[in-house]
Amino acid sequence: MNAFNLKSMKRELLLAGSIVVLIVGVGLRAPVFVTGASLANLLTDSTLLIMLALAQMLVIVTRGVDLSVASNLALSGMAAALLAAHNPGLPLPAIVLAAAALGLVLGLVNGYLIGYLDLPAIVVTLGTMSVYRGLVFVLSGGAWVSSHQMPADFIAFPLARLLGVTHLVWIAALAVLAAWYLAGHSRFGRDLFAIGNAPSSARYVGIPMAKRLLWTYGISGLVAGLCGYLWVARYAVAYTEIAYGFEFTVIAACVIGGINIAGGTGSVFGAVLGALFLAVIGNALPVVKVSPFWQSALTGAVILVAVLINARDRKKEGRQILPLHLDNHHSPVRSAA
Repeated sequence: MNAFNLKSMKRELLLAGSIVVLIVGVGLRAPVFVTGASLANLLTDSTLLIMLALAQMLVIVTRGVDLSVASNLALSGMAAALLAAHNPGLPLPAIVLAAAALGLVLGLVNGYLIGYLDLPAIVVTLGTMSVYRGLVFVLSGGAWVSSHQMPADFIAFPLARLLGVTHLVWIAALAVLAAWYLAGHSRFGRDLFAIGNAPSSARYVGIPMAKRLLWTYGISGLVAGLCGYLWVARYAVAYTEIAYGFEFTVIAACVIGGINIAGGTGSVFGAVLGALFLAVIGNALPVVKVSPFWQSALTGAVILVAVLINARDRKKEGRQILPLHLDNHHSPVRSAA
């Protein structure tokens, strides 16, 4: 195991320990927080953030970012809600596939502009973020789709249980497995890390960068589309400001989980822990009766601390490159002596 993996594991263990300490600390103040039902709700509430953070991780390791993910979610979710409301006899799998397919197409638009036209990811996704959000207004006419307009099975699916666990948790678990295989055990995943670490070298050795970026943003869109249906069905309402600003929460989960915002490094476990950490904070602050105004400030402070820790670690890595090289491979100067 190399030095980076050890450091990554140490960070993830520290983050996992912080989550446990936070849960126990809040539980001492408000025992209701650590009941089985409360923790099960906490896990269910964190699933959408976990799935989106995993998709965002794949984007960030390529030195990119997908700011349009929440707008994509809102547009796909609204489309699914309208489709169900106007076609109550339509099978649920068809609606879910339609939402996921719409999300995939929106993600591929980002991927084409970034991969094939070589446009900056932050500019492209900032633009499509506004376009997709605007299309939600166009599609819905600014109106809400409420629970009584949606079929019962459409609303019930996310919180229905299989073996005592909600479908949301099962879907998130499958997403974690898929991301673990994709990022760590596939050629596609290795190429993404190579692109993030050294784009020029990746191009030189023949990695199809444009194609990889196209499908990376496509995957991000696909997950956003699926989450769009799950979000609307979970909360039984679709409106124009669904998940407004949620893209920043998703990126924050990645940063807290140790994914380097400059690309090249990150792990599935880190993204999951980052999402869980934010979910615990989001559920704990109201329980201990922290003012809503302070909740936003405290969450922001946590994100700032995570960014500072990431920046400090990168500086340390820079100072260690030369000594490690000398120790492991014996410099020409020392060999000559």
